[in-house]
Amino acid sequence: MARVVSKGAAWLLAGLLAGCGEEKAAEPDTPRVQVLQVQPVAFNADVQLTGDIRARVQTELSFRVSGKITQRTVDVGDHVNARQVLARLDPKDLQTNVDSANAAMLAEQARLVQAQAAFERQAKLLPKGYTSRSEYDAAQAQLRASQSSLAAAQAQLANAREQRSYADLAAEAPGIITARQAEVGQVVQATVPIFDLARDGERDAVFNVYEGLLAQAPPDQQVTVSLLDDPSVSTTGTVREITPAVSAQTGTLQVKVALHDLPAGMRLGSVVGGSIQVPATPAVELPWAALTKDLHDPAVWLVQGGQVSLRKVAVARYLTGKVIVSDGLKAGDQVVTAGGQLLHPGMRVEVAQERSP
Repeated sequence: MARVVSKGAAWLLAGLLAGCGEEKAAEPDTPRVQVLQVQPVAFNADVQLTGDIRARVQTELSFRVSGKITQRTVDVGDHVNARQVLARLDPKDLQTNVDSANAAMLAEQARLVQAQAAFERQAKLLPKGYTSRSEYDAAQAQLRASQSSLAAAQAQLANAREQRSYADLAAEAPGIITARQAEVGQVVQATVPIFDLARDGERDAVFNVYEGLLAQAPPDQQVTVSLLDDPSVSTTGTVREITPAVSAQTGTLQVKVALHDLPAGMRLGSVVGGSIQVPATPAVELPWAALTKDLHDPAVWLVQGGQVSLRKVAVARYLTGKVIVSDGLKAGDQVVTAGGQLLHPGMRVEVAQERSP
C-alpha cells in the first residue's frame, strides 16, 4: 500500500513541475478609447453682456480746503444746476485768516507811509548838503522794501479771501447727484470726494467683458442695448472706449458703448443687456473630456493608424460641457473623447466606439 501511495505522489509532483515550466504568453496592453470624428461647422457666437447706463462725464466734487460741514443742500438723485451751492463749511477759521491778512496789510501800509516820508526828507536835504549819500540810499532802500512788503501783504489778503470763498461747494455743470460721502457735522479734508455728479448730456452703456470675447468681435461692431426688465425698450450703440488693462479683481475689461438714441424708459443707472453678433467662423465642437494639454497649451489626442499622438489646438470659447476649437483640427481627424487619461505619444490603442459629431 505504501508503494502505491509513493508512486502516486511521485506522479503528482512530476505533473506540478511540468506545469511550472510552461509560461503563458503576455497579452499586449492595448487600451480601449472612444473617439469622435471631426466635422467643422460654422460657429456663430452670440455674445450677451450685462451692464448699466452711466453718464459720459462723471465728476467727483470735493472742497478745496479742510473744515467742518455745517450745511448740505442736496441729496442723492437730485438734479442740480451750474454754480448751485451743494454744501458749506464752517467759515470761522477761514474768516480769521482773512482778518489776520487784512491787519497785516494795514500794518504794511503804515510802514510804507513812514518810509515814504523819510525818503522825501532825505531827498530834500541831500541837494543842500544837510545829509549824506549813504543815508539817502538807506531811506530809498527802506521805501522799496516797504513797497514790496505791502504787495506781499495784499497778495496774502487776496489769497485768504479766495480761500474763504472755498467754504461753499458748488456744482461746475448741471447734472444728477449719484453718490454722497459726507454728512453735516463731519470734518473733511481738502480734495476728499463729497459728491459724485453725473453731468447732463450723452450717456454710455458700460459692460465688464472678458478679453477673449472682444477678440472675436470686429472693431466697428454694432451693439444692441436693451433693458433687462423690459427688452422692448432698446437702442443701438458703438464701442467708444476699452480699458487697456485687465482688472485684477474681476479679470475683465471695461467697455463703454456710446448710445445713439436714449429711449424714454432707459435712464441713468438702468440695468441693461448688450448683444453682439459675431460673424460665423469654421470651428469644431468637442466635449470637455477630449481636452488635455501639451505642457501649458491646450491639446487633444488623435488616433492615426491605431496609434495616438498629441495635437495642440486653439480654443475659441469655453462653454458649459463643451469647448469650441478654432484651429488645430481638420475634417476627418479622430479625437479621443474617453480613455485618454493614461495615454502617451505613440501608444497603440483600440477604438471601442466612434461617436458621431
